[in-house]
Amino acid sequence: MAEDSGALAQIEQHRQKIDAIDEQIVTLLNERALQSLQIRDLKPEVHMGLYDPRREEEILEKVSAYNKGPLFNDNLRDIYTTILKVMKEAPSL
Repeated sequence: MAEDSGALAQIEQHRQKIDAIDEQIVTLLNERALQSLQIRDLKPEVHMGLYDPRREEEILEKVSAYNKGPLFNDNLRDIYTTILKVMKEAPSL
C-alpha cells in the first residue's frame, strides 16, 4: 500500500507539471494565432493570397526538424495540420 501512495503522489506531481505545461501551450498558441492573424491582415497589401500551401509545407518541415521526440514527426504533423486548419477558420482581428 505504501508503494501505491508513492506512485499516486508521483502521478499527481506529473499531472501538476502537465497542467503548467498546458497553460504555457495555450499562451503560446494564442501568441502564434495573433502573429498569424496579423500576417493575414497584411497579405492583401502585398497582393498575396490568404492560403499558401508552400508556406504550410515549410512550417511542417521546420516542425519536424525541431523534433527531438518522443513524439513522431507524423504526430507533430497531425497537430500542426490542425493548428493551421483552425487558423484558416479563425475570424480576423
